[in-house]
Amino acid sequence: MTASHSLPAAAIFDMDGVLIDSNPYHLQKWIDLLTEHKVPFNPDDLPKQIFGHRNDTAFRFFFGDQLTKEHRRRLSEELEEKFRKVFRPHAKPLPGLAALIAECHEAGIPMAVASAAMSKNVEFIVDALRFRRYFAYLVTGDEVTHPKPDPEIYLKAAQHLGLEPARCVAFEDSFVGVESAKRAGMKCVGIASTFPVHELRAHTQADLAVSGFEELNLARLRQLFDGDKAGV
Repeated sequence: MTASHSLPAAAIFDMDGVLIDSNPYHLQKWIDLLTEHKVPFNPDDLPKQIFGHRNDTAFRFFFGDQLTKEHRRRLSEELEEKFRKVFRPHAKPLPGLAALIAECHEAGIPMAVASAAMSKNVEFIVDALRFRRYFAYLVTGDEVTHPKPDPEIYLKAAQHLGLEPARCVAFEDSFVGVESAKRAGMKCVGIASTFPVHELRAHTQADLAVSGFEELNLARLRQLFDGDKAGV
């Protein structure tokens, strides 16, 4: 059965917290940076302030608007180089993800990545996981003007795939990510790798929220388009 015969017509994945469990490494790099620069922060609030956001958005939040664009660029390059070096030995997909991707691939469903991360990180992760052949497009934070929760990145992904957003399903782990996908008009599955599943169910408009990819298969994704909201 091909993607033209049933929905979803495409599957679009966020990266951090969806393809990989990289969030502890991203959290630590921000803790180190803010501590080094003596910028006050609340450790309990930090995940919501950085996950799902582009670096420049977080820089403005913590450092204010006085940083020049070049300064933000240099800080971002430094942060992400450290991340890639530390994370490389630990690069592996979230449990159950490889099976779902293989099932979608076998069914002829095109797939893409829509991540707020810089292109270097997205390409690094996709290649480290050996998933490059599965993804028709990699849409990154470098290619959009408006970061999540704006729907731009998901609209671009759907445009690249030549599909109406309403025919696509997105996978997200953050509140702003879910909002971005829903504002684009897509079905969205919340993956509870960053925030508890009950929070995703209570505080987002995810069509389905699950503890992990082990709970998903193509048949369950198709139910979303039949109006089945099981699990939300």
